Amino acid sequence: MPNMMIYAVIFFLKVLEVALMTLRMVLITKNERLLGAVLGFFEVILWVFLVSQVLSDLAKDPFQIIIYALAFAVGNYVGSYLENKLAIGNVSIEAIVSKTDGQELTDALRENNIGVTTVDAKGMTDSREILLINTRRKYASHTIKLIRSFEQNSVITLKNVTPIYGGYNSFRK
Repeated sequence: MPNMMIYAVIFFLKVLEVALMTLRMVLITKNERLLGAVLGFFEVILWVFLVSQVLSDLAKDPFQIIIYALAFAVGNYVGSYLENKLAIGNVSIEAIVSKTDGQELTDALRENNIGVTTVDAKGMTDSREILLINTRRKYASHTIKLIRSFEQNSVITLKNVTPIYGGYNSFRK
């Protein structure tokens, strides 16, 4: 095989292997161990193939190391990009809104099939309402946009959470 073709194969397969590694680590930390293990199986097959290729031709073609390292860096970027698009996991959203917008916003969230719990609160100068929302990470941006459409100056925090048990639209029973 010509060198350019070998470089392209090394690059593509290493990007794929590192992207799988990134997704595997995220899945395992999000308690999706079985899918993480399956990805790990394919990741190791690719790794063994690639390392044996690069090491066997190291003396004849040291440029393969550069391609391998560059693909590793790109694979990290691609893996994190894919993970962000897949939005694996669950989040807890806390929104502090004005008391006047609170009930209308709560109704709108519930109409959009988003479970919300409200808590009365006092701000520095006025009454506030705290909205507590647990949802899948892939729905977080939609939920935040909905909150901000009611109150642009709301205070919103987002936290990654482990799998949730119980509640409206529960993730695990």
